[in-house]
Amino acid sequence: MESTADVHVESARIQKQIENHLGISGSSLLFEFRQLDNKLRLDLITVNPRHQQSFLLHSEIGYDRLEVLRKMLEYVQSYRDMESSYTVQWMARDDKELNTSYFRSRNMYEALDKLYYGRDMNTITVFSVVLNPVS
Repeated sequence: MESTADVHVESARIQKQIENHLGISGSSLLFEFRQLDNKLRLDLITVNPRHQQSFLLHSEIGYDRLEVLRKMLEYVQSYRDMESSYTVQWMARDDKELNTSYFRSRNMYEALDKLYYGRDMNTITVFSVVLNPVS
């Protein structure tokens, strides 16, 4: 059994690995943990520094903090090979500027779920969702 301090140290180490692999850190990458029945869910959220909007990068479910962090690390190390790239053009309500965001997902519906994560669907108008060519 790992001691509590070791769990926290290992948790911080894995989170730093995830940040380094994505090239995102500080307030632009949020680790949101929440209990779901007898499991733990980790939502990895990115914050775009230009327009200050947050989007879901990916979610993982496991039995404890270290398990979900390890699953998330595995995901960020391989998601570019497993998922397609989508470009979404959208505008926030009361905004005059068209924004472009990029998502990796299995399909366009999942890309839109990542765009709308944590917000009322009426706050953003989507103008286009395009599957990007494989490069």
